[in-house]
Amino acid sequence: MMGPMAVNVAVLDDYQSVARESGPWDELGDAVELTIFHDHIAEADEDALVDRLAPFDVIVAMRERTPFPRALLARLPRLRLLVTTGMGNVAIDLDAARERGIVVAGTGGVVTATAELTWALILALARQIPREDRSVRDGGWQETVGIDLAGRTLGIVGLGRLGTRVARVAQAFEMETIAWSQNLDPAVAAAAGVSAVADRDELLSRADVVTIHLRLSDRTRGLIGAEELARMKPGALLVNTSRGPIVDEPALIEALRSGRLAGAALDVFDVEPLPADHPLRTLPRTILTPHLGYVTRATYAVFYRDAVADIAAWLRDAPIRVLNFPVTD
Repeated sequence: MMGPMAVNVAVLDDYQSVARESGPWDELGDAVELTIFHDHIAEADEDALVDRLAPFDVIVAMRERTPFPRALLARLPRLRLLVTTGMGNVAIDLDAARERGIVVAGTGGVVTATAELTWALILALARQIPREDRSVRDGGWQETVGIDLAGRTLGIVGLGRLGTRVARVAQAFEMETIAWSQNLDPAVAAAAGVSAVADRDELLSRADVVTIHLRLSDRTRGLIGAEELARMKPGALLVNTSRGPIVDEPALIEALRSGRLAGAALDVFDVEPLPADHPLRTLPRTILTPHLGYVTRATYAVFYRDAVADIAAWLRDAPIRVLNFPVTD
């Protein structure tokens, strides 16, 4: 496809410096010249991004860490293949890529990882583990009184593969599990041992813990705003491991400041990385993690294995897992 010259491949945002060891890059042999970047360039610094990315024929993006809007793609004339980890990425303008002849391909993933982190956050909130850990290290002892989960109600917003896994664990903790989403089939919920509720307001008013498991879209952006947060039980907990903009961030900050919410655990934010001066960083009753839901060794192994396979298939003029072109036989 590219002639005798090696194809320049960039792997972006390898924060933990594990991309090379996580994927079988050697399988590509001399066909590619691989460059791995460990630092992050913010979307706002478009000129710096262009300077970095312009020499590459292929770019492997880690989820939405680096967005690829139309304006950026227009300034990358050499780019021919853009691989995103996962089989969907709202930060890539698929139409603009198609118009420019850029193939966008995805990878498989591991559904268990985010469900496990969700429970780590729920338990950490309920028993205030970060605060007690800091207290012990500072010489203190027993500052808080925890919340029992048994007998409480978990409200799951979005009962897909991930939400269903979260529900199974809730049942093991002897929690009542209820769920809502805009197209939830009550029979599907019942098969998972979950009660489907009629609307979002009912879920928010009944749940002691609300956990969000939806894709970000125009329909879900701002789904949980000031009015919805006000309908939650006093003392309720909110967990978001999906996407930051599903919850109105200023409204959430106000609900936490006022004490209306007993706590929130957030793995996702409107802007990532979270700005150093962001008010969430100093807000009480919060647990913040840096978008770790998918960051596990097993997930990375699948991401980078499939990224290598995507590149190899594209080099053979037979791209696979294509997200932005019609699939033809």
